Amino acid sequence: MNQPDPLDLPSELMRLREMQRCDPLPDWATRARRLRALDQLVREHRGEIAEAIHADFGCRPREETDMLEVFPSLSAIRHALRHGRRWMKPRRHAAGLAFLPARTEMRPQPLGVVGIIVPWNYPLFLAVGPLIDALAAGNRVMVKMSEYTPRFSQLFAELVARHFQPDEVIVVNGDASVGQGFADLPFDHLLFTGSTAVGHHVMRAASANLTPVTLELGGKSPAIIGPGARFEHAVERIVFGKMVNAGQTCIAPDYVLLPRSQVERFITAARDTAARLYPNLAGNPQYASIASDRHYQRLATLRDSAVAAGAQSTKLADVEDRASQRVLTPVLLQGVRDDMPVMQEEIFGPLLPLVPYEHLDEAIEYVTRRPRPLALYLFEQDRASIDRVLAHTHAGGVSLNDTLYHIAQHKLPFGGIGPSGMGGYHGEAGFRTFSHFKPVFRQARFNGTGLLNPPYGKRFKQMLEILLRRA
Repeated sequence: MNQPDPLDLPSELMRLREMQRCDPLPDWATRARRLRALDQLVREHRGEIAEAIHADFGCRPREETDMLEVFPSLSAIRHALRHGRRWMKPRRHAAGLAFLPARTEMRPQPLGVVGIIVPWNYPLFLAVGPLIDALAAGNRVMVKMSEYTPRFSQLFAELVARHFQPDEVIVVNGDASVGQGFADLPFDHLLFTGSTAVGHHVMRAASANLTPVTLELGGKSPAIIGPGARFEHAVERIVFGKMVNAGQTCIAPDYVLLPRSQVERFITAARDTAARLYPNLAGNPQYASIASDRHYQRLATLRDSAVAAGAQSTKLADVEDRASQRVLTPVLLQGVRDDMPVMQEEIFGPLLPLVPYEHLDEAIEYVTRRPRPLALYLFEQDRASIDRVLAHTHAGGVSLNDTLYHIAQHKLPFGGIGPSGMGGYHGEAGFRTFSHFKPVFRQARFNGTGLLNPPYGKRFKQMLEILLRRA
């Protein structure tokens, strides 16, 4: 069983680090074997994985697990297998003109032992995604699973033990105290996915060891419907992005900025879309539960406190909450104010505030005056308007005329900015995150550097003047 004693995690880290010293630069055959082992793990146990996640959530549709976790995991593995050998090659260049005929190169080198802290909302993909990049870069890895998905976390530990050698990948399970001990370890790199609040603690722990970190956090990701948007399409994609996994997605649309004249039209279209995507919502097994009692109560409180403070709530389906099953009816919120908790916290559930604007620049200013989000969604056809929004806003990533799917593009890095995170990964960007590109200056046998040696006489001054003129 590849499951260490949480009290002995420092020894496990040292053991992996020692094994990495024995093979500090794994060849492509070794890396490819590890990636294929991960591919086999996901493919062969796809059904067990979906069942475990379903059991942890109370209801997580098999279709959503396949679409949002299994598919992007397998696709990312295939991308790494296709391109990883090329990523490993040194990048060679001629030296600067003054130093010719010397040459330079950048040699990708594994960092060593990477730590990955996994959240509960997409426990497979957010474990496998960074694991792919770390393995492609030649590292050994320790993975801390979420205590809020106990069945899947235990299953993943068992599957990793079955498919990997014990000195390649270690899976750690345990409560928050184990997570704190994990973050305290002196990894060569630590990747954390989770809330901004916990991200502060992780970064503080890593700083004690000067461990570099990649933080994939959250924030309030806006969806902007521009004046020139294909309106019905925009509503459909926003409702999809908010209702899939019951909104428990770090890049789900958190609120909608839309022309004031279109608010009622949005409400009608959103209800029609919800009825089409999730018919008979009261008993629809394809609509996910809220993953825990604590999170369900938090969402209900966010909604109820907004209504008590004057917001208007419109259900997207005429059904009641089912608290015993943690099924929360999706709602739209109008008349929200900045002082309401629903507009201050990341929602992470099926509540969608509507914020009207008069002119597009007003929507841009609304976004720029707030903490930088993990994602931004813009629905617009006018190129000038698109360029204006892209130029004047910051976000970790952007999807134009859709939601969510920028996260699945292997040639785009995924990451946050400011309070929504730092660093990024996916594809070659992930390979770079988990590698050190060692710079090497290679001097030629016959070169002119001796002309600049002391004592500094007339010849030195002449050569220096030539270099300064060319600098």
